[in-house]
Amino acid sequence: MQLNLANPLVFFDLETTGINISKDRIVEISLLKVLPNGKEESKTRRINPEMPISPEATKIHGITNEDVKDCPTFRAIAKSLAALIEGCDLAGFNSNRFDIPLLAEEFLRADVDIDLNKKKFVDVQTIFHKMEQRTLAAAYKFYCNKNLDNAHNAESDTIATYEVLKAQLDKYPDLQNDIKYLSEFSSFTNNVDFAGRMVYNSKNEEVFNFGKYKGRLVTEVLNMDPSYYTWVMNGDFSLHTKKILTEIRLRGIQGKNS
Repeated sequence: MQLNLANPLVFFDLETTGINISKDRIVEISLLKVLPNGKEESKTRRINPEMPISPEATKIHGITNEDVKDCPTFRAIAKSLAALIEGCDLAGFNSNRFDIPLLAEEFLRADVDIDLNKKKFVDVQTIFHKMEQRTLAAAYKFYCNKNLDNAHNAESDTIATYEVLKAQLDKYPDLQNDIKYLSEFSSFTNNVDFAGRMVYNSKNEEVFNFGKYKGRLVTEVLNMDPSYYTWVMNGDFSLHTKKILTEIRLRGIQGKNS
């Protein structure tokens, strides 16, 4: 089934130095851009992460420090990558919990201003888990009747994810061929920031989702305990979490002054 697209949809997959969203870096990114007319464009780049790749990560994706030592840094390609996904929605496998947050961190480190929150995100893994509960290789076999021979290769995983989503739409009549619907359907969270340190409550208000103020309104905590903002900003939290917390704080200050 061809996807029903209002905007281009970019399927992407990251291979990284590890699994810590705040600290680890991208070593390979593969993108498959699907246009509303069905035309497809693909691109894969290896990236020098400017830090060692963990042995555990190398065992999974096979990329070594030697492989990427002469590759461009993320900062060097950030602007061209941002231009490539401008006006596009994003799709991946486990992307809402890992790839999107880590990509956001890389853009922030590179000082490239791109508002990922304006995009719709389709997480094919979430659709799969809601329907069948399996891994990407099993999903590929189940939906496409093919073996994923090069699992944990960014390009292979990206193409497989694209094929799985199309097959899911063929298999499940209840799934709407609409990116807004698929984005909402494949979202497990009501996160304010990508790392989920803040979430929306039933009244669509931002509340903390960790620590001693868990469940408390962010604005309320910032007014009551201003030092908590400083503690977060100096702590081991993602850049995106700090960015969103700062925006909420500034919004509160502007509200007081208006």
